[in-house]
Amino acid sequence: MDWILETFRNNPSIPIFLTIGIGFWIGKLKYKTFSLGTVTSVLLVGVLVGQMDIPISGPVKSVFFLLFLFAIGYSVGPQFFSALKGSGIKQVIFAVIMCALCLGVTVGVALIFGYNPGEAAGLFAGAQTISAVIGVGDDTIRTLSASAADKQNWIDLVPVCYAVTYIFGTIGSAYILAYVGPAMLGGLAKVKAQTVELEKSMNESSLTSDPAFINALRPVVFRAYKADGDFFATPRTIAEIEENMTKLGRRIFVERVRTAGKIVDDPADTTAIAKGDEVVLSGRREYVIQDESWIGPEVADAELLSFALEKIPVMIATDRCNGITVDALRALPEMKGVAIAAVTRGGQPLPVLAQTKLIRGDMVTLTGLKREVDAAAKAIGYADRPSKTSDMVFVGLGIFIGALIGAITIHLGGIPVSLSTSGGALIAGLIFGWLRSKHPTFGHIPDAGVWLLNNLGLNMFIAVIGITAAPTFISGIKEVGPMLFVAGIICTSLPLIIGVFLGAKVFKFHPAINLGCCAGSRTTTAALGAIQESLNSTVPALGYTITYAIGNTLLILMGVAITLICA
Repeated sequence: MDWILETFRNNPSIPIFLTIGIGFWIGKLKYKTFSLGTVTSVLLVGVLVGQMDIPISGPVKSVFFLLFLFAIGYSVGPQFFSALKGSGIKQVIFAVIMCALCLGVTVGVALIFGYNPGEAAGLFAGAQTISAVIGVGDDTIRTLSASAADKQNWIDLVPVCYAVTYIFGTIGSAYILAYVGPAMLGGLAKVKAQTVELEKSMNESSLTSDPAFINALRPVVFRAYKADGDFFATPRTIAEIEENMTKLGRRIFVERVRTAGKIVDDPADTTAIAKGDEVVLSGRREYVIQDESWIGPEVADAELLSFALEKIPVMIATDRCNGITVDALRALPEMKGVAIAAVTRGGQPLPVLAQTKLIRGDMVTLTGLKREVDAAAKAIGYADRPSKTSDMVFVGLGIFIGALIGAITIHLGGIPVSLSTSGGALIAGLIFGWLRSKHPTFGHIPDAGVWLLNNLGLNMFIAVIGITAAPTFISGIKEVGPMLFVAGIICTSLPLIIGVFLGAKVFKFHPAINLGCCAGSRTTTAALGAIQESLNSTVPALGYTITYAIGNTLLILMGVAITLICA
């Protein structure tokens, strides 16, 4: 045991990774729908490991925290700036009001209970489930005009108060938005029915009755047929064949042909198909298999059907496609033969419905022949083909510039005020992420890289916080007392209940969108999952993405505000 203690104290990287490993494992455990979550699990494991009194230098946690904040900003930057000047401004205003409610309620409770800056920051971080405020509060406390002993005591209390209030912050948010919210809006059954109606209206296409290229659950197939029907009594061009399919209410394309015994990979619209020729059709499965009735029998031509398909994510980056619907996107001439398999915004999947509106920075996954997908990608924006490399010049200089600006301090009435290095890194991430959506040829960070910077960055920071705060953690819980849990319930519940009311009465949101907006403004992904499960629909995600981008930015910066106010 002495050897382990000495090894851990001399090599603090070892207990940090022990904390990360066990914390992530515990974070995956669930009892029914309850889970501690990764961040809380890592913090509590860190507290246990830290009972060995392991000293860790300060720069370690700061480096990882800056990586995390830059990744957060990078992820939501395109949606953040697009929403400010787009049709999502209504959701932006709602998110700002919700964040102000979260801050106002928490400040009020903190002042009533007489909490110091550390307790207030921890209460805000846990009750609003915004873990990054632990680091922001830490940075801000260090800039205050107070004794070193007071500042260290306040810093030690931040993770304690976070741990006490986070559990209800997560569970309570999910329950309120999934069950209390629908009850406020007329009952769960009524909201479900209204959501079904919204889905139906959003899936109505002005182009065709065939939703083949709207719903990703309807697979696109490629099948070969011999042109042997009466329709081909005289040779027909590909344009005539596809036009006839449209008249039959089917959106189907001719992709390849075998004519006069030769395969044509890229047939023109004027290519003539005579009796005995073979064609490859692409389209919705249940429509393509009906075509024996007028085209001819299906054939198993292995050579004709042996060709590669491409499935790639494409970033919306052109003015032409910014703000259009999925229905309008698939109507573009460059989208011929191309299927929309998925749409994500800031990493969050959106329902692929005809009237789903797309904005700059959205990722649309396209499937089809390479030549067709390439043409579509050029019209839409930028083909973000899979890559294992990250632009570390972009990351390194982004964090450097942001942290440097954030370190600038100004004095207002004798009070030092700054964004702090953490706030600066967040703002830099927002701007750099937005710049990439405008000029997507640089600044690439693959999804796996963003995930690593985000999750490992935050949890490495939390692990160090837990280990270093461990010696005073138990005494800190005794100091804050059981009333902190009650304070957390108030700070979690009141803004959400008011938000649901405002969304319905003032903003006139559809109930499903209203609940999604509340979850996004509070950046609570667990609540979004609970809402979608209770409504059996992904429609609430349409209210989540823009408000999440705004909430994730404002709530982190408000960690600075609440610390200064309660100082």
